[in-house]
Amino acid sequence: MPMTELLVYAPGLRDDDKLMQLSHQMDMLSARYKVDAPHDMVYFEIDEPEKANLRQFNDLFENIGLQPRFVGQIPPELKSGSDTDRLV
Repeated sequence: MPMTELLVYAPGLRDDDKLMQLSHQMDMLSARYKVDAPHDMVYFEIDEPEKANLRQFNDLFENIGLQPRFVGQIPPELKSGSDTDRLV
């Protein structure tokens, strides 16, 4: 399966404490990430999207006190399978 990409805007991420917390939270996901701190953006590369879902990415940011906003179209392989998804 090809790599899946996800772009997240997380207002407040540029705070050094939030960046450190994000680094620690990444243990719960099997994904690589790049941070554009001046723009509060995180770009994820997910090699095994079948082992991840959108809820995990949402929880990752909520655990550090940020409200994520997913940019662009959500990759279908990351959707949880329910007919309704939380609006973010």
